[in-house]
Amino acid sequence: MPGTRKLGRPTDQRKAMLRGMVTLLLENGQVVTTVTRAKELRSIADKMITLGKKNTLASRRAALAYITKESVVTKVFTEYASLYADRNGGYTQIFKMGPRRGDGAEIAVIKMVDYVKETPAEDKKSEKAE
Repeated sequence: MPGTRKLGRPTDQRKAMLRGMVTLLLENGQVVTTVTRAKELRSIADKMITLGKKNTLASRRAALAYITKESVVTKVFTEYASLYADRNGGYTQIFKMGPRRGDGAEIAVIKMVDYVKETPAEDKKSEKAE
């Protein structure tokens, strides 16, 4: 059941960590973390995308209350809402990478499904080709 993992932290630290990770995931499109954190992160990120798809003032305020950057909230309500308009959930994928070298914790990459992040280098290459 999502939301029941304690992740070895007190409640306030756990919530702050998850808020930061959700913001980072929605900003960059992927995050490298442990498998248990990725599973916990998946449910929260899916809820933020669902808020973006509703596109009401109340849903925008709810997203602003959780996501730490206003630019990321704008991205959720513009890019992600249109990208996942026909999808009813499952906006993230988790790929297991293997054990971490230091402590053996299972590492995973959590990515947004079908999201392609354009980098400034790619933009310059496309401009030169034209």
